[in-house]
Amino acid sequence: MQRMGYVLVAGAALVAGAVSADVSLPNVFNHNMVLQRGQPVPVWGWAAPGEPVTVSFAGQSKKTVADKVGAWRLALEALQASADPAAFTVSGANTVTFTNVVVGEVWFCSGQSNMEWRMANVDNAEQERAAATYPLIRHFKAPKAFKPAPEKNIQAAWEVTTPDGIGDESAVAYLFGRRLHQVLKVPVGLINSSWGGTRIEPWTPACGFDGLPELAAIKTRVDTATPGTPLHAQVLNEYVAAVQAWVADAKAKSAAGQAISAAPEFPQHLVFPNAQGKHQEPTVLYNGMVAGLVPYAIKGAIWYQGCSNNGEGMLYLEKTKALVNGWRKVWGQGDFPYYLVQLAPYNYGPARATHLPGIWEAQAAVPAAIPNTGYTVINDIGNTKDIHPRNKQDVGLRMANQALNRTYGMKEIRWEGPVYKSFAVEGAKLRVTFDHAEGLKTRDGRPPTWFELCGQDGLFRKADALIDGNSVVLSAPGISAPMAMRFAWDQLAEPNLVNGLGLPAGAFRCGNKPKLDGALALPELQGFRKVYEIDLPTGGNFNAAPPKYALDAGSAAGAFARVAYVLQLQQAESIRYVCTVMDAFTKDAKKLGIPHARSGIFHQAKVANLTVRSNVEGIPALDNSDGGNIEFWGANYGNPNGLNLPGANGAKYDFDDKPAEDGGYGCMQVHCWKSKVTLFAYNNFNGGGPCDIGIGNNAAGEHPDYTFMGNGGQYEVRRLTVLVK
Repeated sequence: MQRMGYVLVAGAALVAGAVSADVSLPNVFNHNMVLQRGQPVPVWGWAAPGEPVTVSFAGQSKKTVADKVGAWRLALEALQASADPAAFTVSGANTVTFTNVVVGEVWFCSGQSNMEWRMANVDNAEQERAAATYPLIRHFKAPKAFKPAPEKNIQAAWEVTTPDGIGDESAVAYLFGRRLHQVLKVPVGLINSSWGGTRIEPWTPACGFDGLPELAAIKTRVDTATPGTPLHAQVLNEYVAAVQAWVADAKAKSAAGQAISAAPEFPQHLVFPNAQGKHQEPTVLYNGMVAGLVPYAIKGAIWYQGCSNNGEGMLYLEKTKALVNGWRKVWGQGDFPYYLVQLAPYNYGPARATHLPGIWEAQAAVPAAIPNTGYTVINDIGNTKDIHPRNKQDVGLRMANQALNRTYGMKEIRWEGPVYKSFAVEGAKLRVTFDHAEGLKTRDGRPPTWFELCGQDGLFRKADALIDGNSVVLSAPGISAPMAMRFAWDQLAEPNLVNGLGLPAGAFRCGNKPKLDGALALPELQGFRKVYEIDLPTGGNFNAAPPKYALDAGSAAGAFARVAYVLQLQQAESIRYVCTVMDAFTKDAKKLGIPHARSGIFHQAKVANLTVRSNVEGIPALDNSDGGNIEFWGANYGNPNGLNLPGANGAKYDFDDKPAEDGGYGCMQVHCWKSKVTLFAYNNFNGGGPCDIGIGNNAAGEHPDYTFMGNGGQYEVRRLTVLVK
């Protein structure tokens, strides 16, 4: 790619020229630029107030006059594609001429590190470099910058693709553009505005957050920090009033020889910080790396981002709406095409195994939620050990093929992989039918992988999968009445299902959500009556406010000889449960609930005749065992053993810990000490932070009884039921 240093100098001179009343333009108008064909081309810049400005190109000559602050804007009529280098002239008090200007297709390319990823680091990089002689593919690369307010210009230049320069350019953008250029036979311009490790919110203009209730908190943050908004004025006025009151008070106290108080602290949310590391604030990358391009005529946008928002699930869809709607609004070109890349499989750690499928689901939902959008599946060309897969060639090819088919109407170019269409239960089997499934097969000739099936207990089990035409038929041992299924629902999933084009199916799930409370129908609970039932909050401070039970029948429980605790944890379709039944360890039903500090509940004891039923692997099925114990208290606790039970680890929090006399962490645990298993744990319900909760020994953290996990938020429902008989 030819490096033209004089272009940057010329661009900077143009902007500086506005001060001396010379006509000037933003740097996106420059030598080697590509103008968008087939639609009006906005042209804008600066001059002296009232100065006449003329723009001439391709036989057109358009005139306007700079307004009272020296800004001007006009639009060229739709241009025809042209590979012949031409001059682009702007004249006013002075004349500016840009050379080697062509007309074709312009695409805006943005995102985080996988969009930023350089051609020098892709597969077969040396061969790609040697072949990169494409004088009609041009690049404009925005430097990294974040700003508290929209910038009017970006310090960059258009560059022509050559072997010497291609290594520093975005691989996905270039390979996408190369395919368009080879098929369409027209020049292609690629505007690269990307920054590794960034979230989606900073790339979104302020207007994008309007009208999206789920993003109300972000809108409030943006409005507070944006001068001119009512909220900004309100916060600023309140601060100014507080400062004025402090000044008056300080003067009076100083005159009287009295000590003065500290001045009111500046409300940091009133501004977007411009300090290092603050580039993740909403709107600031749009302000610094995009606003100076708007409204340069583009055909559409491609997007490769999401790692930094991983774990947000369907909230990412709402943030995508904000991004796309915001871009479309500020560009003013209608619903231009927007194509995203689904993230590739990658090992983010065991605690986040299902986070990535959640964002895949959100990305797959974009086309139905936002007009003229699409996504590209790449779960077959990733690298679970490298967050930056080196095969960017197929990424660019697949994205470009979708654009060629959908945006350019070349229906003979296929881009669709198998997409879920419907499901049907057929006895003990479940049939999943796909669209775009002609020639459905596996790429390795083996049975389809990464299919899971769940029955009425909501637990997913590996499914046996059989291809039948455009369907896959699923069954699983132990499931006689399938309720739901999911496919590739793991961050490491690299499934082998493809259609006849060899294109992969993406992650999805479908079916009927199993009913919560199925565990209450267990035969071991026959004859029991409910005393308490509660959907446990993610974070509780029961020391300040006692738990709000959905059912509280402790006062009317009557006499009882047996007690049962049933904990059910629901995560999407999956319902994990444990049922523990034991001899009564108290005669007072009011002492069976959550042991918050004001409850007076404290139990640390072995329990008799423990019966256990669960659908969680590792939980023993016990009948009248003498190996049970409970730990119920509202205070803190330490890991020295409290009952000196055999096998307890005095260095970790497990099935035998020692309660403290004070503190407010809280512990409600049932164990099978003989099996060294925590049957269930519910901790930190008094401290106000996220609770710890789980069934079976904790494998994701250091302590088997979930202490310090703060993981309650990963479950949609956390239902505890206490019964007696």
